[in-house]
Amino acid sequence: MNTINKIKLFLVDDDALFLKSLEIEFLEHADFEIETYSTGELCLANLPNSPDVIILDYHLDGIDINAINGIETLDKIKAFNPEIAVIMLSSQDKIDVAIDCMHHQAFDYVVKSETAFVRLQKIISSLYEFRKMKKELSWYMDRM
Repeated sequence: MNTINKIKLFLVDDDALFLKSLEIEFLEHADFEIETYSTGELCLANLPNSPDVIILDYHLDGIDINAINGIETLDKIKAFNPEIAVIMLSSQDKIDVAIDCMHHQAFDYVVKSETAFVRLQKIISSLYEFRKMKKELSWYMDRM
């Protein structure tokens, strides 16, 4: 597939090992153009590269204790372009964390686990199916 048709995916996590393993999973099992970042600041600086989807860690203070966290990064991404789908990722399996992420306009929330990659793939697939149906419905409604 040529680069123009690939989904551009940003992976943002301060856990270098998890970030690399997630990148490898996506490269081996899906056809994405991937950029990885270890901080929210780096992700934000590269938003002009036009990501389609961002998978963003909830906590981003592993490298720099003063770094902006995932929620702050999410808010700034949405201010930059509300159409960018952001999937929040965290090791916290707490409903209040998931609700907080959704309140800040995350598309979904995934708990880091052995099955996180499979869940992320399904979410991205659902996202694009939803966008396709929305586009088709809009096309249909414009012709009525």
